[in-house]
Amino acid sequence: MHYLIVPGLNNSDEKHWQTFWERSLQNTSRVQQRDWDHPQKTEWIETLKATVENLKEDTIIVAHSLGVATTVMYLTQNHSNIPSHVKGAFLVSPSDVDNIEVIKHFAPMPLEKLPIPACVVASENDQFVSMERAQFFASAWGIKLYNAGKLGHINSLSDLREWEQGREFLAEFERTI
Repeated sequence: MHYLIVPGLNNSDEKHWQTFWERSLQNTSRVQQRDWDHPQKTEWIETLKATVENLKEDTIIVAHSLGVATTVMYLTQNHSNIPSHVKGAFLVSPSDVDNIEVIKHFAPMPLEKLPIPACVVASENDQFVSMERAQFFASAWGIKLYNAGKLGHINSLSDLREWEQGREFLAEFERTI
């Protein structure tokens, strides 16, 4: 299986679990956005689409934060044209683009069933999405939600390193696809 890392705003730095996973999981790559600090919705979605289309092996998208919104928008906009090698989406800490001013230009968050298997992982004390809102998204997308406990935004500030709990969630998700 190939893992495609899709970071959010400002990319995922050296302390972020996505960076640890990129180094430790075999067969992993990262989407390369032109501008991580000033994201443009259409450009981010198109970059993800082009990256996915260039992959030729079975892939799970591993998205975080604004990368989740980008992934969900890509999936819903290309509903019937998702390459068959995209086997699933592992969506961690979906930023609530409808309610966060700095990324509101990504709104609205799509609220339709996703065309591929997916899951959401959310934290009980994430400042960018409440657990209730994450549950709302998971329900609208027709997917399972994993409760990670109190890990903040599940980012570099959470200091999770390899984030073993997340790896367990990923392994469980992979068994279902």
